[in-house]
Amino acid sequence: MLDLENMRRSDFYYDLPQELIAQTPVEPRNSSRMLCLNRDTGAVSHDYFYNLCGHLRKGDLLVLNDSRVLPARIYGETEDTHSFIEFLLVEQRGNLEWEILCRPGKKARAGRRFVFGGGLLTAEITEVLEDGNRIAKFECEGSFFAALDEIGQMPLPPYITEKLKDKERYQTVYSNEVGSSAAPTAGLHFTKEQLSDIEKMGVNIAYVTLHVGLGTFRPVKEDKVLDHKMHREHYEIPERTAELINETKSRGGRVIAVGTTSCRTLESVATFFGEIKPCDGYTDIFIYPGYEFKVLDGLITNFHLPESTLIMLVSAFAGYDNTMNAYKIAVEEKYRFFSFGDAMLIVDRANDEKKK
Repeated sequence: MLDLENMRRSDFYYDLPQELIAQTPVEPRNSSRMLCLNRDTGAVSHDYFYNLCGHLRKGDLLVLNDSRVLPARIYGETEDTHSFIEFLLVEQRGNLEWEILCRPGKKARAGRRFVFGGGLLTAEITEVLEDGNRIAKFECEGSFFAALDEIGQMPLPPYITEKLKDKERYQTVYSNEVGSSAAPTAGLHFTKEQLSDIEKMGVNIAYVTLHVGLGTFRPVKEDKVLDHKMHREHYEIPERTAELINETKSRGGRVIAVGTTSCRTLESVATFFGEIKPCDGYTDIFIYPGYEFKVLDGLITNFHLPESTLIMLVSAFAGYDNTMNAYKIAVEEKYRFFSFGDAMLIVDRANDEKKK
């Protein structure tokens, strides 16, 4: 039994063989496996993502995060000594001004200038932050984002060591709003054709935007879970999405979040305002066991790192024992884990049957 007041990071540990960490995406996108977890009973079954329609019903609402990943890793040189530098864009702070991670950090003191892509981009460090990140002011003759598309690399997580052949495979097919430092990976499983099939069966689709920050990969260092401080991320809920969510809830339909980012967006707004309404802002909500969900009725997600805030969120939604048991089964059944891995669908099928 989990002690909610004294949760430890180690409570969320599971043993994962290295070979189960997916290094490349499957083709086609929706051919990944899908573990189905009944959050009411803890029962586990197995399917494939292309059969998702069989687990949905008319009147459901899928909420997807349409954020698009920046090719945020750029390589260049110091303007004066022409020595190597790597920038990783973390968050836009102003016009052509970004918070960055860089290495080697000792070269990036305030006032130093850098050149990327043979002069396509130049940058100057304007500030060194307390956590070691920098603020960089960029200059370019044309479009900054076009330059990034030309010279930038996808900021793949550190556990992916193979080179990505196609940048678009680290984007969802519905990505639209540029700004993430990492992909909302639960959405990588969808194809355009599957989304069309889902709508044809009477399931509504709505979009939110949450720009995923690099804090997604930041490990929980504190032993006591409640001592962990979450990173903040920018979100937006459009008017049409708010309307669809409220309509769905009012008639007893299910709101199913695609990914922990969509989940955090919806629950943040419901927590801040007591309702879902069109808005934008920043959230650092930390969801862990004991949290009472205000919007979600279902969750589509991937398998997350041991001791991460993401497995804590899943445990809050599906139940701690249910989640840890499902992960144990996923390892035994050799599911593929993390960003390019397999999917997990969590819904209350027992209640679902009662409503029919």
